[in-house]
Amino acid sequence: MSLHADAVTTLSSWRPAVTSQESLRQAFLGFLAARSDSCQRSCEAGHLTASAVVLDHTGTQVLLTLHPRVGRWLQLGGHCEPSDVSLAGAALREATEESGMAGLRISPEPVHLDVHPITCSLGVPTRHFDVRFAVHAPPGAAPVRSDESDDLRWWPADALPPGSEDLADLVKVAVPVGAGR
Repeated sequence: MSLHADAVTTLSSWRPAVTSQESLRQAFLGFLAARSDSCQRSCEAGHLTASAVVLDHTGTQVLLTLHPRVGRWLQLGGHCEPSDVSLAGAALREATEESGMAGLRISPEPVHLDVHPITCSLGVPTRHFDVRFAVHAPPGAAPVRSDESDDLRWWPADALPPGSEDLADLVKVAVPVGAGR
């Protein structure tokens, strides 16, 4: 199965609990139907990206990266690569590369969607259609900062760093019910 076909299948079967996420799901499916190149970063109209909300083994800490180009704390993730065959696989690859941690486990269904304008590697304004997954680190996992980050650290899921308030809804849907709360 191609990445595009996996994206259609994944988003067709996912049923978000929040109405605004259902509207985005429908928009993502419309974009996928209109553009066969929608999973390729070369698609100037916009392209799907894959993110990972990395939680510690207790589900109470979230790993965030201080993104060098954006200058703020974000979840791990990025562009899909030609070798990626699934959105979940792309998100897990990105999480592993950016966290330096082995043994990460990913939930197969997305937890959140987001569309945001950005000037990425294309050098022109575009949009990222970001599909976000929950990823769980094994006990004792220690992140190692990559060159894709200015900083990398665990934050309490209920006390995110200043300037990252827009991540609260994403973290809330990724944290397991009853995890340390």
